[in-house]
Amino acid sequence: MQRVAGNGPQLRAFLQAMPKGADLHNHVGGSNYAEDFLRWADEDQGCIARDTHQLLPPPCGEGTVPARGLAARDAAFFSATVDALSMRNFVQGNAAASGHDQFFSTFARFGSSQARRPDAIAATLEQAARDRVSYVELIANPAQSAELGKRAGALDWNATDLAANLAPLQAQLPALVEAAKADTAALDARVAQLLRCGQADASIGCGVRYRYVPYALRTLPAPVVFGQMLMGYAVVQADPQRYAGVNIVAPEDNPVALRDYRLHMAMFKLLSMRYPQVPLTLHAGELSLGLVPPADLRFHIRDAVAIGARRIGHGVDIGYEDDAAGLLRQMKAQHVAVEINLTSNDVILGVKGSDHPLPMYLAAGVPVVLSTDDEGVSRSDMTHEYQRAVTEQGLDYATLKQVARNGLSYSFAQGQSLWDADGRTPVAACAGSLVSGSADARCKALLEGSEKARLQWQLERDFVAFETQQLAEARR
Repeated sequence: MQRVAGNGPQLRAFLQAMPKGADLHNHVGGSNYAEDFLRWADEDQGCIARDTHQLLPPPCGEGTVPARGLAARDAAFFSATVDALSMRNFVQGNAAASGHDQFFSTFARFGSSQARRPDAIAATLEQAARDRVSYVELIANPAQSAELGKRAGALDWNATDLAANLAPLQAQLPALVEAAKADTAALDARVAQLLRCGQADASIGCGVRYRYVPYALRTLPAPVVFGQMLMGYAVVQADPQRYAGVNIVAPEDNPVALRDYRLHMAMFKLLSMRYPQVPLTLHAGELSLGLVPPADLRFHIRDAVAIGARRIGHGVDIGYEDDAAGLLRQMKAQHVAVEINLTSNDVILGVKGSDHPLPMYLAAGVPVVLSTDDEGVSRSDMTHEYQRAVTEQGLDYATLKQVARNGLSYSFAQGQSLWDADGRTPVAACAGSLVSGSADARCKALLEGSEKARLQWQLERDFVAFETQQLAEARR
């Protein structure tokens, strides 16, 4: 890898073929390219707002442009819509909009195309497979999350006693949870149908295991956030085969998100006590100096770790945290992983190269995973994230390999891990088998009872095949 690191195309080809484990930070919808949304709009005879480029359902009225045949009919407007739905052609420092504003503005323009969720998931899984990713945690809500949030917003809110707000909502949970389970099962069946899973011409996406991570929108009123959060916990507990853990999303610098940050952490703490088996992965520290005042950079990651987050999404402002060194030691000791999104951090926050904290986490021994965040909006993919890690952050092959292993070790895939909590030391049952490459009876028993271990075992086999092939080609 070091031999080809100075040549972009060669490095890309090398990393494209490298097994990468998991993508643990992937927003459904944001993972799809604008061209996908426009193709679906074309097929659905949808419309595009002439001024904002928002995708709209038919019929097309005044101020809209039919999506049908747009690419051939008006290539310039098609191209401008791609730009509006993504970060393509965005120029950093453009006075008209910041990268932050351009990025977050795209989601409102996807409009009714979100009805194509099965197509969106299928496309995401196919891209993951092309990037040699075997497991994905998709940040996505069932429709019932918004419904419980709406109902919570209509109740009398007890701001001084969060637990008092639970009783009127918990009575409504069973029916909503059952509906969510049924809807998700139907969604997954449709995804499998689109990918032709089980057929002779099955898509490569069928080989990617995936689960959902429900979330709360941190920019909404507190009662609504609480309702969404509660629904997330309830559905993860009720359907762990399909739902992995709970998150919180939306711009962390939003005034409401900043004001209510510690209230949101208190909500998570309360609900984690009620649902102790439900894991948390929380967006925290997706901030930079200037975007918010220094006072708002001092505690977000720490508070998320304090209430039990097992992974931190982004963690960009770690250097501004009070006692950053102590917090890093705590994350290492508690095996709290950080989800690094290099392209996203660049286009949204302008943080890249020597300004990025990735080396700080690695030096402190904090488990690091690379993820895509919103690869369609950012015009990236997982291979590109690995390439940036090499060219901008100087990661060597051994470090990249450990990062790929971490993706599965710190995932919420079910079952025992092949590795100890440090993600590096093999568990006793499979230590010898990992060396020999052949599972003995004791290791087979572990693999049979653990989806996570099976994914990890396959990753090790994929590494052997990849490295053997690369070494053979290097000798030619």
